[in-house]
Amino acid sequence: MTNDSENSKSYYQRHIFFCTNQRTNGTASCADGIANQAFDHCKLQVKAAGLNGQGSVRVNKAGCLDRCAGGPVAVVYPEAVWYTYVDTDDIDEIVEKHLKNGEVVERLVLPDSVGR
Repeated sequence: MTNDSENSKSYYQRHIFFCTNQRTNGTASCADGIANQAFDHCKLQVKAAGLNGQGSVRVNKAGCLDRCAGGPVAVVYPEAVWYTYVDTDDIDEIVEKHLKNGEVVERLVLPDSVGR
């Protein structure tokens, strides 16, 4: 049996999901841009910074996150902060400020009004 403090601790401190969905019907999707490159870059940067693994950060691919109009997108949990980005410099900033230090990168936050 575990105690309440063990139950309240998450396996990862933060989890970032990158939409890497590719639509085949001609509709815009995150994989049309740099989503896969951004995912790979983020994984490398997190590992290089020693942030990967249990108790730290997990970087994952995701299917459609249904925020296509703001794509490419990524979301960081447990804070549920949605980001849009245009290049790997943006990913570096998310890693350094948010994943490492818990500081939201306001200039990259996807407005709540942006959906599909």
